[in-house]
Amino acid sequence: MTQEEKFESKKDQLAGKAKEVGGKVTGDKELEAEGKSQGVLGKAKEKLGDAKDTVKGATESGKFYN
Repeated sequence: MTQEEKFESKKDQLAGKAKEVGGKVTGDKELEAEGKSQGVLGKAKEKLGDAKDTVKGATESGKFYN
């Protein structure tokens, strides 16, 4: 996972949390739901990046070769 990808996933998570909290405070259910969705998207990007790193590490170490 590149530094840019890590930054983007964290940015989505933080922005999502801010929207979620803002929605709760103001009673805006739509904003709250949007924030939750954005946070989940950021977390999914992070997990995908971790999985890509794991596969890359395994292939570079020869674990997929006989």
